[in-house]
Amino acid sequence: MPEVTGSYPPGAPCWVDLMVPDQRAALDFYGTLFGWRGEIGPSEIGGYSVCTLNGGAVAGILAPPPPDPEGSALPSVWTVYLATDDAEGAERAITDAGGSILMPVTDIVDLGRMVVALDPTGAVFGLWQAGEFSGAQVVEEPGAVVWHELDTSDIVVASAFYRAALSVETTPMEGAEGYYSLNAGGRVVGGMGALESPGDPSHWLVYFAVDDPDATVDALVRAGGTVLEPPYDMVAGRMAVVRDPQGAVFAVLRPNPMNPA
Repeated sequence: MPEVTGSYPPGAPCWVDLMVPDQRAALDFYGTLFGWRGEIGPSEIGGYSVCTLNGGAVAGILAPPPPDPEGSALPSVWTVYLATDDAEGAERAITDAGGSILMPVTDIVDLGRMVVALDPTGAVFGLWQAGEFSGAQVVEEPGAVVWHELDTSDIVVASAFYRAALSVETTPMEGAEGYYSLNAGGRVVGGMGALESPGDPSHWLVYFAVDDPDATVDALVRAGGTVLEPPYDMVAGRMAVVRDPQGAVFAVLRPNPMNPA
């Protein structure tokens, strides 16, 4: 579904954004890599940039708030937002299910309401209650998000949490031993797997579709990015895991064609 015109079902990933120290440099980097267009936004939304691809919203980029003099700098990171119809109710459900709230319900002018939370295994994620803005309008085409994946230290705990807090169901994925689909609104909306290195922190990983992962990785390296996992073939297609020049990790994927029904 390359174009999304309606709302997202509760529990489904609906938006991703990137927080980086140098917002302008990130806009230039992703604009060159994926063909996005974006400018630093108005002051009433903190300069937040809504990037577009082929005229539709595809992802956000923002600069972090001013640092606490006694605190450490926030990392450059992609955040996945899950849709909700009731931000306050979801916030309570998160804490009841063992998660914690990093940023409580916040109104973003007339666009919607957001929450940032931590699941019991340590993965950060966001919630988005749509107002005038429902989320990504372009997905599953080159340069847009094609997959969301939770890499967790405890599959059992994570499965129970997302089911209880956000009604996201987990089922084993056929043909991918040890990997699970995340289901919301009657369809698969993402995946979940165990961390490859037990010492790594739990996290959500954003996949962007590309026509040629090898060429994309080469372009990323020329632009100052680094490669964490070089391009390789797997059950869903050909992918690589990379880090942008400011340290944010993401994946690129050329999906295999879907089998005809």
